[in-house]
Amino acid sequence: MLDDSGGAWMWAGALLAGGALGAVFFGGLWWTVQRGAASSTPTRWFLGSFVLRTATVLAGFYAVGAGQPARLLLCLLGFLLARAIVLRLTRVAPVAATAQRTPKAPPCA
Repeated sequence: MLDDSGGAWMWAGALLAGGALGAVFFGGLWWTVQRGAASSTPTRWFLGSFVLRTATVLAGFYAVGAGQPARLLLCLLGFLLARAIVLRLTRVAPVAATAQRTPKAPPCA
């Protein structure tokens, strides 16, 4: 499965490159949502960010994969792991969990 000509290093590099691509893509998405929501021209932010992030990730997958399915799959795995990490790092604490729960009357009562 792994050859002795640095194959393990190549596979680890593909996994790390996928993680870096995922961090750029999903971190950029989070940054875009933060900036675009407060902008007077959100369409430019979202469309421009989408094109730039997608082009970067596709070029990265093309370069890392280099026609080898195993490296491409490892790159994709790193990409998905980065997604999980970015989701965890950017999660906002739920308001209901931080505030004390007090029983309230229903609004129609």
